[in-house]
Amino acid sequence: MHPIIDIHCHTAGIGAGNSGCFISPALQKSWKYRIYLRSFGVREAELQHHGDALVLQRLSASLADSRSVDGAVVLAMDGVLDSRGELDQQRTEMYIPNQFLAGAVQQHPNLRFGASINPYRSDAVERLERAAESGAVLLKWLPSIQHIDPADQRLTAFYYRLRELGLPLLTHTGAEASFTYARNELGDPQRLQLPLELGVTVIAAHAAANGKNGGEHNFARFLRLCDQYPNLHADISALTQLNRPGQLRRLLQQHHLHDRLHYGTDMPLTNTPLVSPLGHLTRLPPWKVAQLIRIRNPWDRDHALKRALGVPDEVFANPVRLLNLKEPVRIF
Repeated sequence: MHPIIDIHCHTAGIGAGNSGCFISPALQKSWKYRIYLRSFGVREAELQHHGDALVLQRLSASLADSRSVDGAVVLAMDGVLDSRGELDQQRTEMYIPNQFLAGAVQQHPNLRFGASINPYRSDAVERLERAAESGAVLLKWLPSIQHIDPADQRLTAFYYRLRELGLPLLTHTGAEASFTYARNELGDPQRLQLPLELGVTVIAAHAAANGKNGGEHNFARFLRLCDQYPNLHADISALTQLNRPGQLRRLLQQHHLHDRLHYGTDMPLTNTPLVSPLGHLTRLPPWKVAQLIRIRNPWDRDHALKRALGVPDEVFANPVRLLNLKEPVRIF
């Protein structure tokens, strides 16, 4: 039986312990900031004392306590660039550098490194190669926040190298609401046609399940691309959130796509009231909801909720096959 891997797990950092991470003043003033830290099981004072690697320690420990989920791909977060192709801290809301994350996950056998590289960096290809050498299992983009246009022809050489290295591109699709500002036109799944044409394996995070572009729902645009490109996949992260009613059910109705859907949580959001079994009382019997609420481990609760909502075993097994993870990830 294949291990179950969460393909979409976040971390956070405030720069403690010389991590190089930072969170913008605007995001720190947002009500979301405290919720995110609490969802990771840390307090700001703890990070200042122990360093940002504490978040990875807490994630790993929570996974080790899980009876259902064996490991997680933790995602770095590159920032917005200025006109010189350098990091623009004034316009970047969150930054988690590859170097910090690659080193931190090496201390935890149940965590894997998901790199993030803004392709407009002058040395983007070199950074991509270093990330692969450091053990990256995929590349993560959040175009609407990082100001990346996946359809930009200038990215062709970057896509070719990504394909040669065999790294999937996990990229946010649909509208984004976790930050203070987003260019949601960049989350249009139709913009993924260029990397798909070039043979890159693309994972549409959240399956473009919300928002509109070009006068139609992003999900319709996503499904049309799926029919054209067998190298287009999707993850199911975030689709049980209370603000996304019916999105998981609608995706699972596409039975022909089950072999291209991948389990993900969008941790830490799954560890907040935004993802509560109570939001699914119209689909699950009250006794089942009560049972799910009593599950304390966030990964076990997420896994059990998605199974109860009809996610098949195949979807839980798909990430380890796609990423070709051969080494064991569970800590005994």
